[in-house]
Amino acid sequence: MSLGGGKRVVVGVDGSDEAVVAVRAATQDAARRGCGLKLVHAFVWPELRIAVGPPQSGPPNAGLRNEAERLLADAAKVASHTDPSVPVTAEILTGAAPRVLLHVAQEAEVIVIGTRGLGGFTGLLVGSTAVQVAAHSPVPVLAVRGDVREQGSVVLGVNGAPESKGAVAVGFSEAERRDAELLAVHAWTGPVSTAPGDVQPLVDDVDRIEGEETRVLSEALSGYQTSHPDVTVVQRVVRRRAAPALIELSQTARLLVVGSRGRGGFKGLLLGSVSQQMLHHAGCPVLIVPRRAAA
Repeated sequence: MSLGGGKRVVVGVDGSDEAVVAVRAATQDAARRGCGLKLVHAFVWPELRIAVGPPQSGPPNAGLRNEAERLLADAAKVASHTDPSVPVTAEILTGAAPRVLLHVAQEAEVIVIGTRGLGGFTGLLVGSTAVQVAAHSPVPVLAVRGDVREQGSVVLGVNGAPESKGAVAVGFSEAERRDAELLAVHAWTGPVSTAPGDVQPLVDDVDRIEGEETRVLSEALSGYQTSHPDVTVVQRVVRRRAAPALIELSQTARLLVVGSRGRGGFKGLLLGSVSQQMLHHAGCPVLIVPRRAAA
């Protein structure tokens, strides 16, 4: 079934348990957006010069190509059971998973991935595909990890940088689609003593800095509160490093929204340290938003 030229939610399918959870989440996201769902399987074997058809002495339904088609058929059944109203298409594309998913990003509103796939090393908390796609995607990437909840706030990490406007816009839109409260969090760290003999900051300096950081958060949200009047917004300024603060809040959140880059990142890094830590440690699905993403 096809929706013509409209953009879709795209989800990577590799046969892993994580991918099944991702397909369910992607189907629900497509339903909220009122668009179709595209299932994509990255078929790397032809590039490795490995035969993909049935073996000469084997049954005609054997072989890597047939197995890939079965994976997509099973994923389509999962999507249909999740929400039969969502139109589903499926495609096998030759290439490694990150390259394939980034290629189809041009036709996607969002890319949905599981954070671990079939070839991941046990010691890794998140697979390389998730990291590469989140770092390079031109559209938001929904990494389905932690607990998938139907209740809870949409938590939005706000750093106040001009590059984070896309994440703020997307955070409001996601809260509106879910009819959820938006918990906007701005974390800051001030001068603290790190060794015996260090001079503690004056109390009025801390109060002044916290007032400035509160203003940063309010200004980052102001225009979006006007354009999304039905979204209930709770603003929270915390004197703490951003990553642990967001990880703690993600344990009860429905969704965590962060920008792909932060204020303190090195220019050569495409994925900021906070967004990387959310991929590894968040307790709920994480939506990573590139700089120029639309809501």
